[in-house]
Amino acid sequence: MVELQQLVADLLDESAEIDALVSGLPDEAWATQTPAPGWTVAHQVAHLAWTDQRALLAATDGDAFQAELAEAAATAPLDQLGTFVDEAAGQGAEEPPAELLATWRRGREDLVDALQGVPDGTKLPWYGPPMSAGSMATARMMETWAHGYDIADALGVRREPTGRLRHVAHLGVRTRDFAYVVRHRVPPTEEFRVELTGPAGEVWTWGPAEARQRVTGPALDFCLLVTQRVHRADTALTATGPDADSWLDIAQAFAGGPGDGRAPRS
Repeated sequence: MVELQQLVADLLDESAEIDALVSGLPDEAWATQTPAPGWTVAHQVAHLAWTDQRALLAATDGDAFQAELAEAAATAPLDQLGTFVDEAAGQGAEEPPAELLATWRRGREDLVDALQGVPDGTKLPWYGPPMSAGSMATARMMETWAHGYDIADALGVRREPTGRLRHVAHLGVRTRDFAYVVRHRVPPTEEFRVELTGPAGEVWTWGPAEARQRVTGPALDFCLLVTQRVHRADTALTATGPDADSWLDIAQAFAGGPGDGRAPRS
């Protein structure tokens, strides 16, 4: 288990890298379209700010979060929250860039402070299953990295992968069953072995070494796949076993309904 202090430190570092990409942009550049259809750079930052605020609410006032969630569910099923999320991103994107950036900065700092104050064993409500403070920090890391990838892509910037990818990969492995459930399919009962090569050549592993169902390949490719930033055909991932193979077609580390993913590059 990764210590919460390390998780939140990595989350702040990841956020700071994305912040550096957008902080010097002229206002008109915030309207640059990203690979997510209909989402500009401003939409991406607004989504991060909004989701950090929702996580902050979950960490500080679970009852208020549950009431907000119930109100949203009355409008659309919880597995069809795409419109809800799009509307929130659209509203935030209308803010002047300087104000939006300040909102995001303030929210993520407040969230980190709140997560460090969550008592051990406490489960925080969320749009998916309830989670611990550590899991929430990991989920925020995943979202920040994924939306930061979209921003960098839109701006023509290549970000160097770091060891922080391990948090994203860990969540991708842990959400294996969720990817099936959200599609109304029965998850496999057999454990998988996942072996990924990190940015520095280190190997990260999950699951029993003797497992018959296996996934191997670059950690970056796996993280891009589970956040649905790349089509499986454009990765160097290898699946051994029919269940592992089917998982890579639907892998999803984020809450909400089944994602549409990205089209193949070729």
